[in-house]
Amino acid sequence: MSGPPAVVAVGGGHGLAATLLATRRFAGRLAAVVSVADDGGSSGRLRRQLGIVPPGDLRKCLVALAEEGSALGAAFEHRFDAEALDGHALGNLVIAGLLSVTGDLQEALDETGRLLGAVGRVLPAAGEPVVLKGHSEAGEIEGQSAVSNTPHIRRVSLVPADPPANPDAVAALEKADLVVIGPGSLFTSVLAAIAVPEIAAALGRTRARRVYVANLGPQAAETAGFDVAAHVAALAAHGVEVDVVVADTAEIALGDLAVPVVVEDLHRVDGGYGHDPGRLAAALSGLVG
Repeated sequence: MSGPPAVVAVGGGHGLAATLLATRRFAGRLAAVVSVADDGGSSGRLRRQLGIVPPGDLRKCLVALAEEGSALGAAFEHRFDAEALDGHALGNLVIAGLLSVTGDLQEALDETGRLLGAVGRVLPAAGEPVVLKGHSEAGEIEGQSAVSNTPHIRRVSLVPADPPANPDAVAALEKADLVVIGPGSLFTSVLAAIAVPEIAAALGRTRARRVYVANLGPQAAETAGFDVAAHVAALAAHGVEVDVVVADTAEIALGDLAVPVVVEDLHRVDGGYGHDPGRLAAALSGLVG
């Protein structure tokens, strides 16, 4: 490899945004492969009313990639609190509007990225909305919000079972030097993206080093009682083997892992909860082969 690495981050939600804030510090080409299973909040309302892919996780990633200090990036996170617009984030509405004008989701996201001065691309895992299905001890549950509140999830799948993957997402994974999976809600963000069969297949054949960034702690009820090894086992059960794990063990046990582990303090230095972009960048940049 010559020059800065091509990095692809996989997942959804706040965890994926944290990875992008970290990897933008050292990546050459940078892309996010994002779950499109969200059904709550502003995203869920737009999905139901307009029949579109939920834009919320896509928006979070675009903001994480936006030009530093961008006023527009900050405005994208603004939520209205009046009447019909109550709860909607400006960025969600912009994405929905551009999708309506262009008729093409990836074109709408690329145009949004240009508006924001984004340093990478945001690539939905699938080109259509999908429903997340959880398979638990109590039976099957449908919908991301319902799955997130259900304990003892064994695996997840999608409805439809084999949605068309975004070809740009597949190509990015195949050409990557480093693939970062997580952090984030294991079943409802990370595996919701990997459950697209063509995405899982691309992760299996990529020559990139596949790194799993573990959550800082178990998540009730989704991963209550999980150690890091249980997270890695869940990935394997969905067809994804990782080459190395990055973890902070202050609040979660490692368990019995058969892959190399990098243990670092990854908590935010400002005292907030979540992964600190600088600390995570230092850990990940050292894994570029």
